[in-house]
Amino acid sequence: MADGEHGSEPRAKFHAMTEGTAEDWAVIGQAMAPFVKTLPDRVLAHLKMLDGDCGGFAVDRLEHSLQTATRAFRDGRDEEYVVCALLHDMGDILGPRNHADIAAAVLKPFVSEENHWMVEQHGVFQGYYFFDYLGLDRNMREQFRGHPAFERTAQFCHLYDQSAFDPAYESMPLEAFEPMVRRVFSTVKRSIYVNNPQAA
Repeated sequence: MADGEHGSEPRAKFHAMTEGTAEDWAVIGQAMAPFVKTLPDRVLAHLKMLDGDCGGFAVDRLEHSLQTATRAFRDGRDEEYVVCALLHDMGDILGPRNHADIAAAVLKPFVSEENHWMVEQHGVFQGYYFFDYLGLDRNMREQFRGHPAFERTAQFCHLYDQSAFDPAYESMPLEAFEPMVRRVFSTVKRSIYVNNPQAA
């Protein structure tokens, strides 16, 4: 097998980044393009892992996600907001103690700063409705009072997130949201790895 190749797939020739060349990085960039394009598939597959996991709630975590997104959609929220509503708890599988951070990290390159902050902090804001039952401060969100996205996040939790545990609610199916997810993930708004994000 030729150096730098694995089967028919071209590979960079360096073994340490200090040895890398522009040609190497062109190879890496070319290999990365199709991987990036399939990100929505991986995100949706990860979201589907919430199916059947109730965690003690009246509905499973996937249904909660669908209810949250459906409520936002039916309330006339824009597509990016609806996708954030759909994916806000996708971090539950890998980060049961910091799920909001994981969802926010995945969404960050593709959404506005205010929507990213809303997803990142929704756990603290959602705590307003139950933290006192856990011996925690339900007003923990007050540390963020004055932040430009404070009211947006409080409203997200009040209108859509905290109310999305109703077994009788008729949610839209995941398939209805898939085109939205693909569109939102098709445009990079900010990333240290992209020189001209909006054109990516």
